[in-house]
Amino acid sequence: MSDVVGGRMKALTIHQPWAELIARGDKPIENRTWSTSYRGALLIHASRSREDLFGWGKPEERVYGFPLEAMAFGAVVAVARLVECLALNASWPAKCVLLRTHEHARGPWCWVLEGVRRLPEPIPCRGYQQLWVPDDAVTARVREFMAVPR
Repeated sequence: MSDVVGGRMKALTIHQPWAELIARGDKPIENRTWSTSYRGALLIHASRSREDLFGWGKPEERVYGFPLEAMAFGAVVAVARLVECLALNASWPAKCVLLRTHEHARGPWCWVLEGVRRLPEPIPCRGYQQLWVPDDAVTARVREFMAVPR
């Protein structure tokens, strides 16, 4: 992801457990009510909010195979490449058509993510609504991580 190492990057705040699923590579689509023309490096920021976890059970219980208490909140947890932003009810390019029936493709806008890499440690920072630009300290830490070959 050359745009992470030397170029621009943006971030998106996502509630848990969805941010964790993306960081694990289990959720290649993020659903939004709005589209974006942005393509490139996207930091996955886990929201501080726990509102989407109500009803999942006690913290020691497991959601999608991991304990609730193990999830990060209020931190960047991964970096991905945003490659497409597709309306759920439109035709999809051939390279994405199989994702259209993925369990997490609910739309109305499906943001297609590739090349997800979990950060070795969550980077605490404040999140924001919509796409946002991370501060220099967060950006520097992500670039440091991405410069290390897999």
